[in-house]
Amino acid sequence: MLKIGIIGVGRFGKNHARILAKNENCELIGIYDKNTKKAARIAAELNTFAFAKAEELLNRIEAVVIVVTTTFHYEIAKSALIKGVHVFIEKPITSELWQAEELIRLAKEKNLKIQVGHIERFNPIIMQIVDKIDNPVFVECHRIAPFTARATDVPVILDMMIHDIDLILSFVKSEIKDIQAIGSGVMTKNIDIANARLEFVNGTVANITSSRISMKSSRQIRIFQKDSYFSVDFQLKKATYIKKSKHLYKVLPKILLGKYENIKTEDVVDIQQFNAEHQEKDALTLELESFINAVKFDVTPIVDGKAGTDALKIALEIMEKIEKKEN
Repeated sequence: MLKIGIIGVGRFGKNHARILAKNENCELIGIYDKNTKKAARIAAELNTFAFAKAEELLNRIEAVVIVVTTTFHYEIAKSALIKGVHVFIEKPITSELWQAEELIRLAKEKNLKIQVGHIERFNPIIMQIVDKIDNPVFVECHRIAPFTARATDVPVILDMMIHDIDLILSFVKSEIKDIQAIGSGVMTKNIDIANARLEFVNGTVANITSSRISMKSSRQIRIFQKDSYFSVDFQLKKATYIKKSKHLYKVLPKILLGKYENIKTEDVVDIQQFNAEHQEKDALTLELESFINAVKFDVTPIVDGKAGTDALKIALEIMEKIEKKEN
């Protein structure tokens, strides 16, 4: 059984702790948080131990889940890897690209796993349709939410947009040749709303909009590919898949002649609905199970250090484009 610990049990980290405490393939040895009272309370609730120092916890475990402010990711993950501990890091992997590259080097040197918390890869609705996504030509993402004080220490690109960047990079098997971006800080000194256009060498274009100053929450993606189209709602965990009907050849002569009478929708397109809202396991559970299995079976994590670094690289380039325009 994998001996695992958690560093950071704030708003999100306590959910990691709750899930790991129930997982039959790991033993939650303990938790650490700079808020010692909170750590003690959560440890008592989960029948585990609250460590006084992160180093003490790292000395007792085989794998660690890091759910702290991004600026501390590198320092904590490096300490864990040096001690021979496998690492799960919430996104983004680090604040700076060189830090991520250093962690990857360390992990390779010590034969350890790094997984990055790009949770949308494990959204049940994405897992239902991912095998049907094939060479997209255009991707459009909207990820918006009302303003809260959470995660305002980083730009919206590193807080929200990076989820979609990671998904797009996993869908499009091509290098990026051009990035255009615009954004602005409205409620904070950081960028609160941003739009980026990614153009890939193979011709694919992706348009991404992220905002944390909107009137409502919405997380959607549309994927256009040859002969088919996806519309996905992450929040509702629903998707619509539309593709050319296998019966199209029967009515194509009429369509070419402009004779549309008696042609039904199903004669032209096949529409398939996907619904994952009642799936037993949520994305976070699936994500943490994936990490445990990667360590247990010595396989590359689905979202490994390289994937996290690739997403960070593009996110930082988007931020640089926006900052240049502001100046």
